Amino acid sequence: MFVTQILSGKATQGVLTIDPSATIADAVGELAARRIGALVVSNDGRRASGILSERDIVREMGREGGEVLARKVSDLMTSELHTCAPGDKSEAVLQAMTEGRFRHMPVEEDGILIGLISLGDVVKARLSEVSMEKEALEAMITGNA
Repeated sequence: MFVTQILSGKATQGVLTIDPSATIADAVGELAARRIGALVVSNDGRRASGILSERDIVREMGREGGEVLARKVSDLMTSELHTCAPGDKSEAVLQAMTEGRFRHMPVEEDGILIGLISLGDVVKARLSEVSMEKEALEAMITGNA
């Protein structure tokens, strides 16, 4: 399965972004309101400059307490992004996310953001793919193909 197929199966299309100058409190509000785990950080909504996840915020809250909410998104974001392309295979994306120990990956085409996939999205797609393969094999074995 390809990343483009994973994106087409998502309930929400596009990418939710936040400006690097926004406060962490603003980011927390967006994450909570939309019930998501990460926001892509972007100055223009088209090119990613980083990503901010719940983990980033919780880690810093553990160090600083509530004062972290007044800080800027650019202070906490992960700026070393791992991205994928629509034509990448789900197996490669899953491997990169597992090895890199991150749960969200921006999808870019020609340097422009077109989506964001989560580890859950990729696992769901892989399970669906494995299920279809299983059904096809069972049909071949039982002669119901």
